[in-house]
Amino acid sequence: MPSTLERILVVDDLPDNIALLEFLLVGEGYLIETASSGHECLEMVMRDPPDLVLLDVMMPGMDGYEVTRRLKVSGQFLPVLLVTASDQPSAALGLDAGADEFIRKPIEPDELLARVRSLLRLKRSIAERDSIARQREDFVTRLAHDLRTPLVAADRMLKLMDRGALGEMPSSIAEAVTIMASSNHNMLELVRTLLEVYRYEAGAKRLHFQPLDFVELLQEVCKELAPLATEKNLELQLNLESVYLVQADRLELRRVITNLLGNALKFTRKGKVEVSTHNMGNNVYLEVKDTGPGIPLENQTNLFQRFAQGSPATEEGSGLGLHLSRQIIEAHGGWISLVSSPGEGSTFIVELPSLSAS
Repeated sequence: MPSTLERILVVDDLPDNIALLEFLLVGEGYLIETASSGHECLEMVMRDPPDLVLLDVMMPGMDGYEVTRRLKVSGQFLPVLLVTASDQPSAALGLDAGADEFIRKPIEPDELLARVRSLLRLKRSIAERDSIARQREDFVTRLAHDLRTPLVAADRMLKLMDRGALGEMPSSIAEAVTIMASSNHNMLELVRTLLEVYRYEAGAKRLHFQPLDFVELLQEVCKELAPLATEKNLELQLNLESVYLVQADRLELRRVITNLLGNALKFTRKGKVEVSTHNMGNNVYLEVKDTGPGIPLENQTNLFQRFAQGSPATEEGSGLGLHLSRQIIEAHGGWISLVSSPGEGSTFIVELPSLSAS
């Protein structure tokens, strides 16, 4: 049971109806507030939202359907229980307007109280869920921030040692320092990625959109990652058809391209990685195709979820890169998908709305 009295706002233009509902609900320990019109209801909810609105459908001026629609645009969950006349087919209309439940006149006290208890339980459950989600996001953000500070300090110190800034080291120690620096850097990148994931999921990520030459950005990333292809004796093939400009955040879109191309080069042992672009309708498409091991069908369903791995044989990385890439592309109004079969490689496809050339 809640630790404080739950507040119910009863809305009806007839005083006798309000008196009856108030009598039934007060006896159950609820705190009752009343309003005699839709406008008064909306004003009271705006000032101090109750836990439940018990709303009559037939009222002059603004009926219960319109009040319900306006209550439901706030984004906050506020259960609405509509009271409808028994000879009117208004239940469906009320539910379509956004009401959570309805009860017909003449009101049966036991039915009314059961529906009220059910909606209040639902509200408590949603409030608890939202509270847990906020606590989780706050915990991860604070944890990642607290981890990042010492990792940045260690990263700088290890780089100084690796460069010999603190004096010459025996080869065995220098090798150990190099390994430590690499591991620390990977951990720092993981923390940064985790922070970005939660910023997107919390709706706190700010993007800076501007017209962007998609092909130019692709060429830039491919040039940076070309040494990795050379090191593995892979062919990096570019089929970059001229495409329309896209409205995008350059840094975030660059992160996606780097992730997709980097993964393709990482998991492909022989053959090639092909990067292609083309226009179709009002969209720009990017395809990153590799001749790697491919991804089993059973692993593809959740591949873009947090901490998902392509297959047990390739469990490298944090499992956050593709999840973050999907968040970024969807924030740009686009879509990312996969076509893959074991032994036949993988193709990641990015679809983005274009600034159509006219």
